[in-house]
Amino acid sequence: MQYLLFTHIIAGSISLTAAALAVLSTKGKKLHILSGRTYFWGMAILFLTAIPMSIISVNIFLFLVAIFSFYLAFAGMRFARNRKGIANFFDWVAIGLMVLSGVIMLFLATKYFMDSNSQYITLTVFGFIAISLGYADFKSYRNKSAIGKQRIARHLTNMLAGTIAVITAVLVTNIYIEPVFILWILPTIVITPIIFWWNRKYTVSNKAI
Repeated sequence: MQYLLFTHIIAGSISLTAAALAVLSTKGKKLHILSGRTYFWGMAILFLTAIPMSIISVNIFLFLVAIFSFYLAFAGMRFARNRKGIANFFDWVAIGLMVLSGVIMLFLATKYFMDSNSQYITLTVFGFIAISLGYADFKSYRNKSAIGKQRIARHLTNMLAGTIAVITAVLVTNIYIEPVFILWILPTIVITPIIFWWNRKYTVSNKAI
């Protein structure tokens, strides 16, 4: 368990650093591509360590957040590389798992609410985000609209949402305040407007890619 936790922390640090480099670097250049790939593999290691830790500790909350977070990195990478916008088997499976995790989060939020656990707020927010993003990606593939500007928009949305997940993990691991849901949703509240702004910038101003 300690080895898993140590690896998990290192992977989180790498992912956070790589995400910052990807955001600050020129899009499409070598540094952006390299940092994006590093971010993805860091998130993959986070996922592969979080799943067994959640099972060992019987923590369904961590289990669902692990699926939620890795999907964002996976989908972000797929939209970056999949210029034709055609989904494969793994894309559909990933979308299904993302939406399913969101539904389970909402059910679990109901239980937390009945138990007077304030984390029901976190689960409610994350649940709706999981379902919304999963459905948005589903529509992009189904309508074959995940090309050009829309492909970049989906890439940015998922990658930045994944970055929110990493920042959230760092905050809740190192800082404790009451009520606990504040740190869990604060990065989402702060960064989500940036995602909308960035999407608008690329879908309205940029040429199709």
